[in-house]
Amino acid sequence: MAFAISEINRNFNLLPNVTLGYTLYDNCVKLGIGFRAALSLASGQEEQFTLEKTCEGAPPVLGIVGDSSSTRSIAISSVLGLYRVPMVSYFATCACLSNRDKFPSFFRTIPSDAFQVRALIQILNRFRWTWVGLLVTDDDYGLHAAQTLQSDLAKSGEACLAYLEVLPWGKDPDELSRIVGIMKESTARVVIAFAQETHVLHLLNEVMRQNVTGLQWLASEAWTTAAVLQTQRFMPYLGGTLGIAIRRGEIPGLKEFLLRIRPDKHHNISYGNNMVNQFWEHTFQCRFAPPPAGWLEAGGALCTGDEQLENVETEFLDVSNLRSEYNVYKAVYALAYALDDMLQCVPGRGPFSGSSCATLQRLEPWQLVYYLQKINFTTPFGDQVSFDENGDVLPIYDVMNWLWLPDGRAKVQNVGEVKETVFKGELTLDENKIFWNFESSQPPQSVCSESCPPGTRMARKKGEPECCFDCIPCSDGKISNKTDSMECTSCPEDFWSNPQHDNCVPKKTEFLSYREPLGICLTTSSLLGTLICAVVLGVFIYHRSTPIVRANNSELSFLLLVSLKLCFLCSLLFIGRPRLWTCQLRHAAFGISFVLCVSCILVKTMVVLAVFKASKPGGGASLKWFGALQQRGTVLGLTSIQPAVCTAWLVSASPSPHKNTQYQNDKIVYECVVGSTVGFAVLLGYIGLLAILSFLLAFLARNLPDNFNEAKFITFSMLIFCAVWVAFVPAYVNSPGKYADAVEVFAILASSFGLLVALFGPKCYIILLRPERNTKKAIMGRGICK
Repeated sequence: MAFAISEINRNFNLLPNVTLGYTLYDNCVKLGIGFRAALSLASGQEEQFTLEKTCEGAPPVLGIVGDSSSTRSIAISSVLGLYRVPMVSYFATCACLSNRDKFPSFFRTIPSDAFQVRALIQILNRFRWTWVGLLVTDDDYGLHAAQTLQSDLAKSGEACLAYLEVLPWGKDPDELSRIVGIMKESTARVVIAFAQETHVLHLLNEVMRQNVTGLQWLASEAWTTAAVLQTQRFMPYLGGTLGIAIRRGEIPGLKEFLLRIRPDKHHNISYGNNMVNQFWEHTFQCRFAPPPAGWLEAGGALCTGDEQLENVETEFLDVSNLRSEYNVYKAVYALAYALDDMLQCVPGRGPFSGSSCATLQRLEPWQLVYYLQKINFTTPFGDQVSFDENGDVLPIYDVMNWLWLPDGRAKVQNVGEVKETVFKGELTLDENKIFWNFESSQPPQSVCSESCPPGTRMARKKGEPECCFDCIPCSDGKISNKTDSMECTSCPEDFWSNPQHDNCVPKKTEFLSYREPLGICLTTSSLLGTLICAVVLGVFIYHRSTPIVRANNSELSFLLLVSLKLCFLCSLLFIGRPRLWTCQLRHAAFGISFVLCVSCILVKTMVVLAVFKASKPGGGASLKWFGALQQRGTVLGLTSIQPAVCTAWLVSASPSPHKNTQYQNDKIVYECVVGSTVGFAVLLGYIGLLAILSFLLAFLARNLPDNFNEAKFITFSMLIFCAVWVAFVPAYVNSPGKYADAVEVFAILASSFGLLVALFGPKCYIILLRPERNTKKAIMGRGICK
């Protein structure tokens, strides 16, 4: 501070014609002493204070630089704030001091603990440390830091506290032993310590006693650069420590200023506590006259005040690592620039009532606070200094790392910085420079639970912090494609989860395909049946003049074979991926083909009965109703009803293709929905009605003479037909997906083959293998033989 004021007084551009003075107080690390000193400075009641005539009317003190402690700053500023006396601290970091309602005239050149906490959280996030322990001191500095850290962690949800312990004041072996025991048993490998160096020193002694190694320490700015901890005996435990440090700065000319300091030879007796004299005696191991009794006799030297500081090594002259000193320098300049801005005010354009300006002779403390709030300057080191609305300086910290050298010594090196930007904190780290005090030379893992891999989700353990969780595999149909997913997301409708549940893949599609074995078998059977029908039709056409073809109503036989061929072919519409036209055509083609087939059989049965009745005396009149024209008309009339049913069905509720996912969630089953169950039931019901009529009529004609024995074949074919379709209904209802189509195709083929074999098998046997029986005499003779 003395150097900064001396430098300002020599600067003709800053506060010209104004000379600054100062008074220094040692608070002795005591709240009461520091409080009394501040009040004495502000009130001008200090005994040695002399008011010069040229300064008459001005306040005794324009501003106070200090205090270094948050607790003392809170106490002092709460009183000085009542009178709006500006106070600029260089080391008080408690976030509570940003409260403008309680501390309206408090400023500081060191960032708030709120930012320091955010900086530490960024380091935690950088190395994915989610499970940490927290040690704080039992004062405003530690307790407010703990409160801020807990609040920020709760908001972000990015890390949890394994434990929170308050370090005791002084040496309390039992309490320290308990705290270190908790640290030793905890699974947290990272420990954050918001504490003063004395507290950490006591703690480290207990850590050494219990030999607790393998911990990664994160240090607050209060002890990051503490030389008392950078010793060889502590390095096995503190090596690799990462810490937040006050921004290092450079003050040109400071070393030369320090070298010019000389002790007060004339007032050293009245000022026995003179700091320069004490420093001089300690550095040169001498005493100022008069020396203590026995000092000279013991070989002690007298201090002359002319000793050369350049010839000794002392931390006092080390200006390479100025941190808190740099903050003091900025604090003095902040007050000076505020005062300079005030003095440059043009009367009539001032910021106060009536556009007035403040003057040194009538300066009110609150007026200097106004200008202090608005200062903005740049230090020779290049740092910009300004205060926000809470009196906080632009936040910036250095990130330090404790390097354990091979010879056992410690070196604290700068490995990055963290600063506040417009949007968020920005952490810059040179990870290649960081020393890790572990065998792997890599950052340790500190998690309560291992990260959940893709394909799983996190489920919190009951009664434990949110960082402690189980990894639950995603259920089928859901995925998580990133680490530590909170929820599994459902796949889109046409997609399904892969076996690892980390990606959605298209669902497998299922329908009765021409390429699968079942589809190939059914297609082959359909084509085979069509071919057989064609062959039989060809045989019947070729032998159409033979008695066995003519005796069995060749026209109806030809029409029946054509309808059977259509029955075989319509089954192909049930194979392949369902389309709108195939869904609409398949049941219509099936219904019309089978109605035509059964209608032919029904008419043939009726013709057989009519012929038999006509063979009896007086029964000839019955044949006039079953001529060729009537047979055609009957078949056409019975068949025409089915197209009308199909047309009404297609118009009212047409069958359509449908993607069904109810059978199997991981598959899309392509099927045709019937649209109208009533329409489908009427279609099948009409076929069934005609089949039952044919069966009943054929059953009644089963005992006719052998020359009219086609009724037996019709009875047998209708029995097969009805049995197949009665079995079809429950099988169709209980078959899922493509198997429902397969069941229907099987029923079509089975009933078609049954009709083909039962009705045309015996005739083909006679035509092809027993041609001698294919004569009118043979056919008519069988009845006579009997």
